[in-house]
Amino acid sequence: MLTASRKEWSELYTVFSLLARGAVDAGNAAGEPVGTPLPIALLTRREHDGERRYYVEGERIRVVGEQMDVCFPREDFGAVASLILSGLSVSREAEIEAAPGVEEFLDAVRIYDMEAVTDDRTDFYLSFYSADAPPVGFRIQSRLCGMTPLLDGGRTANLKWEQTGVRFSGPAVNKINYTEAPDNPAEVARRMLYIESMGGVLKYNDVADKIFRSNLLMIDSNFPRVLAAMLRMLHLDNVARIDELTARVEEQNPLKIKDELVHKHGFYRYKVKQFLVALALGLRPAKMFNGEETAVSGFIAVGAAGELLCYQKADRQTMADYLFTHTRLEKGLPDKDKYGYLERENRAYYLKLNLKVGFIRR
Repeated sequence: MLTASRKEWSELYTVFSLLARGAVDAGNAAGEPVGTPLPIALLTRREHDGERRYYVEGERIRVVGEQMDVCFPREDFGAVASLILSGLSVSREAEIEAAPGVEEFLDAVRIYDMEAVTDDRTDFYLSFYSADAPPVGFRIQSRLCGMTPLLDGGRTANLKWEQTGVRFSGPAVNKINYTEAPDNPAEVARRMLYIESMGGVLKYNDVADKIFRSNLLMIDSNFPRVLAAMLRMLHLDNVARIDELTARVEEQNPLKIKDELVHKHGFYRYKVKQFLVALALGLRPAKMFNGEETAVSGFIAVGAAGELLCYQKADRQTMADYLFTHTRLEKGLPDKDKYGYLERENRAYYLKLNLKVGFIRR
């Protein structure tokens, strides 16, 4: 019996649902359809035998690939999508067996790699209205499985705070750093509070990785300080949602800019939205970001009930507004991502916090 991960089944569900429906609803900022479905003429996906093209031709899907040019009823894709969705809804397991008939259909359409083979971070391309229209690269963000983070953290996504105010001895630092649960994010807040209770001061210093620093400076020369304020609130106040964190940043005004710029012009939320859109379209910590467009032009949001919504850079403002209210900061594993400890560097001590951005769970 064929088994696959929830992520693999979710990707196939998304592809088959798009083909069966022959259209996808554009989403609004609230995560609801706006009532103007975009007709899909062609879905292009890289598979084991190279590029595979799925043409929506009336009530049939024409599949063209390496030594392959065959047609299937559109309703067949819909039926298999329903079987996959049922399996994902019923089982909470990480690995799920294929329902009867699903494996046979995959053999018929010659899908052997459950996830698309990609080197540009897209899951597939869609051509709207006409197969000759420019293809638009999409990623899948699905609530049917563990959602892919917008920014996956890692040690290159760390920001540094310098510890000042009190000079701790080596044994005191060892005591602060000691833990029996190295991958418990709660230990990070405990250390921060202990340092400050002993008269220490944690002052934001810099972005740990020089490439990520430059990428953030592309948003704004002071944007790392905005993220630093958010990360501090994440750990000490346990506030995670991006929109709530931004509202608190507006109250604190860490950059000490004019009130008119904060509230009338919406400076902080504008910069945060710029950052979120850049993440959705390809900004990563360890790869140089120069503002140029990447192959990723949008994402398909898949709801817990299997509903599909389309967000693309052609409607950048709607995408930005949706991301602003549907994302959060997440706490990665301290030991894995190398943050949350006092570390000695150039005769001073620093504590790093990790930046990880994901979608809220609903």
